[in-house]
Amino acid sequence: MFSCTKTNTTPRRILLVDDHPFMRMGLAQFLNTQPDLVVCGEAGDPREAMLQVEKSRPDLVLLDLNLPGKGGLELIKDIRVLFPELPILVLSMHDEPQYAPRVLRAGARGYIMKSEPVTRMADGIREVFRGKMVVSDRMASLILEIFAGSGSSEGNLPETRLSDRELEVLALVGSAQSTRAVAQRLNISMKTVEAHRANIKQKLGLSSSQELVRYAVCWVEEGDRASGALSLAG
Repeated sequence: MFSCTKTNTTPRRILLVDDHPFMRMGLAQFLNTQPDLVVCGEAGDPREAMLQVEKSRPDLVLLDLNLPGKGGLELIKDIRVLFPELPILVLSMHDEPQYAPRVLRAGARGYIMKSEPVTRMADGIREVFRGKMVVSDRMASLILEIFAGSGSSEGNLPETRLSDRELEVLALVGSAQSTRAVAQRLNISMKTVEAHRANIKQKLGLSSSQELVRYAVCWVEEGDRASGALSLAG
């Protein structure tokens, strides 16, 4: 059982899930300076993360979406099925309006962009432990619209027509990843990647692979500009 009723003198145990070792190291160094938080384990992919949840028994999982294999969204769903009381907070570089609604639907308790000050991450963790959902102020009204059923703001974004896996493929294509590289990254076949690419083109009204690549690159670049610098020292 993953209880959030700890005493004030007992640090909350955090499991870090990110495929970049240096990112995990930086996060761990910061979190371990907080008197009420401590890193109890680390993982670089979804399989290792599930093993660490069993082994470390964290009070919260702090994870990135950009993970090899299943990816972060599927990992959230898996954790929610097996450990429904374990809270999850996403820390990601991806543009919040594109991913936060999907993250919350999958079962996470919040979404923080890596471009935000590192203190925001720690405050977000504490807010989750107090039973709150964590999103930016600019996302709050959009989230309310989406979960109320109107979905008007979300529906204006073409990428919302894509499945979670298709969105992952789009992001990798926009990061100049070849079909082979995408297949290796997501641990799927090249044929499956091509099928996803075909579905993406159909859903976005794109007529060729060249149009798909241009669209994906522009989409990734727009997300990068929105998220700003990826440094946690901001």
